Parts: sequence; C-alpha cells; structure tokens
Amino acid sequence: MTDASINTQTVQPEAGFGDYVALLKPRVMSLVVFTALVGLLAAPMGVHPMVGFASILFIAVGAGASGALNMWWDADIDAVMKRTAKRPVPAGKVEPGEALAVGVALSGFAIVMLALASNMVAAGLLAFTIFFYAVVYTMWLKRWTPQNIVIGGAAGAFPPMIGWAVATGGIGLESVLMFGLIFMWTPPHFWALALFMNADYEKAGVPMLTVTHGRRVTRNHILAYTLLLAPLAVGTAFTSIGGPVYLTVAVVLNALFLLGAFRIWRRDEEIAQNDKYKVEKSFFGLSLLYLFLHFGALLAEAALRPYGLGGWG
Repeated sequence: MTDASINTQTVQPEAGFGDYVALLKPRVMSLVVFTALVGLLAAPMGVHPMVGFASILFIAVGAGASGALNMWWDADIDAVMKRTAKRPVPAGKVEPGEALAVGVALSGFAIVMLALASNMVAAGLLAFTIFFYAVVYTMWLKRWTPQNIVIGGAAGAFPPMIGWAVATGGIGLESVLMFGLIFMWTPPHFWALALFMNADYEKAGVPMLTVTHGRRVTRNHILAYTLLLAPLAVGTAFTSIGGPVYLTVAVVLNALFLLGAFRIWRRDEEIAQNDKYKVEKSFFGLSLLYLFLHFGALLAEAALRPYGLGGWG
C-alpha cells in the first residue's frame, strides 16, 4: 500500500461516552422521566422513595432503549435531514449494529427490573411503550402515513400511565387523562415544527402532513387539534389530580395556545415565508412550555395535597 493510498483513506470518528448518551435521546428521556414522575406522585397512594426512584430510573432506561432502536432503524433518513444528521449513527460514530444491541439489551433490562422494582402492570406498559415506539411508530407509521404523528404520539403519552401504575398497580381515569393530554398535544407540536422544517421531511421521504397534503391543510389540522386539546386540558382540573393551581395554569396556557393556533391558521404562506415562519416557530416554542407547565402544575397540586392545600379541599 502506498503512502498516497493511506492518506486518502477515510478515518471513522471514534465513539465517545457522550455519543452513547446521545444515542438514548436524553432530551426525550428527560420529558419521559418528568411526566412519569408526575404520574407516580399524583397517584392516590404513595410508594417507598427507593421503589419510586428505582422505578423512574428503569422507565428512563426504557425510554433510552427506544431512542437507540429508533436511531438504528432511522439512520438512513436521519443522514439526509439537517436537524438529525449529526446523530451518532448517521454521523458514523456508532455502528448501526451497536445501536441495535444497546436498544435490545436496555429494553430487556428496563422491563425486567421495573417488574421486580414495582409490579407487572407497570412493566407491561413499559414493554408495550417500547414496542409501540420502536416497531409501530418507527418501523411502520413514520414512513407509511401522514397520520404518523397522531397515532405514534401514543408512545410518548404512556409514561405518566406507567408512573401511575407503579403506585397503584393499575390504570385510572386520571392516568388516562394525562395520557390524553400528551396524545392530543403531540400533533400540533410536531406539525408546527413541520411547517418550517418541511424541506427536511421532503428530502428524507417522510410522509409528514406538510409533505402529503401541504401547509394549508396542516394549518387547519393544528387548529382542529388545539380546539380538541383545550377542553381536555382544562377539564382535567376538576378531577382528583387537579385543583386551583392547575386550573389557573391550564386556562392561561390554553388561551395562549388557542390564540397561537388561530394565528397559524389564518397565515398566508407567502407572508410566512417572508418572515421565516416567525409565528410558527413561536408556537412551537410555546408548545414546549405548554406540556412542561401543565405537568408542573399537576406536580404542584400533588406536592400541596399532603398539607391540605392541593386539589379542591
């Protein structure tokens, strides 16, 4: 082999610890941990702190496993999308086989350990969540239907139900409402992103609603789902996990969310392009706060309840 041939060889970047952490989608994992924790603490019966800590830890590991499996399968489309091209697998830092192995190993570990730490209902819900996200959403819905985000949103909506099941051993109306809050929030959140990132989805061949039906239809859908989301979010205030703190937060946030959705709906595409989708980006930013503050308010109600201050007395 000549010196010239040696110099022209491409050197693959080595994976560091941070790359394997990135493989687990830590941002998504943090949301999973937070909503699962709220589900656990909002439940009508408590658990031992060590049981709670271990359960949340294994739920987080399960979420990370889902992220690794998603990156393994989606490496081809991640490589051509601007916002995902630097992920560990498409960037060549982690081999696809490694991502698959990490995802499968962590999935089995998380499910078994959650069953041992809490109960079979919680472990079963975690197993179904991983399957739904990795197989139903990632391998099937994402590349097949523009309703991918609608149906696939269920995967991100299960964590509070899992947390609730850790504490109660079952599923209650309140945990279903927390599921519904995330489920109905997901489409307007991701469709707002798709409005200003549509080129990425087109390039990758992902049938996002903006690609298959256009931005006008997407704007209509954002408004429709927001109109359905608002009464669900506000109505949760009048259940056992709600109260005046949550009601105040829900009313303010949903008023702002409805206003944002209406502004998106009435926008002309030419105007949106000229101001670089300023309104759509603002709505997307609000959507990130929307979910965090709703669940933060539920957490506040749960924290106040032992002192007789949470809920409706």
